[in-house]
Amino acid sequence: MDLILWRHAEAEDTSPDMERKLTGRGRKQASRMADWLNPRLPPDIRVLASPATRAWQTAQALGRDYDLVPELEPGASAADLLRVADWPDSVHPILIVGHQPTLGQVAMQLLANQQGDLPVKKAGIWWFTSRERAGELQVVLRAVAGPDWL
Repeated sequence: MDLILWRHAEAEDTSPDMERKLTGRGRKQASRMADWLNPRLPPDIRVLASPATRAWQTAQALGRDYDLVPELEPGASAADLLRVADWPDSVHPILIVGHQPTLGQVAMQLLANQQGDLPVKKAGIWWFTSRERAGELQVVLRAVAGPDWL
């Protein structure tokens, strides 16, 4: 199964936190990443986004249907995200638009099976695939991309 973690693009520094909108630069970041992602995404991908404005605005850049998932709002745990994604058992590939440090915590857990977090740039993606080899689950990092070098 594919699990793609997409951090929301640059947002205004305002409050309340859940209502922060993308900046002009953030809209460009989201669009650039969406342009790169769209031709690569599996046709049956499920897109799940945090209900925070900046996250669903980032998801909208894909031009695909997406679901808002309260369990992905700022402050969610890595366990919350993996449960929502049904990792690694989901029958559909999943793209999650969310927040730091949760995305970085999931990346650390998938790559090193450790607590902690890795930096995920604004509008950046980390694309993981799970596979079974010799009866053992393996996690493969397929891509890490940021909008500034696409």
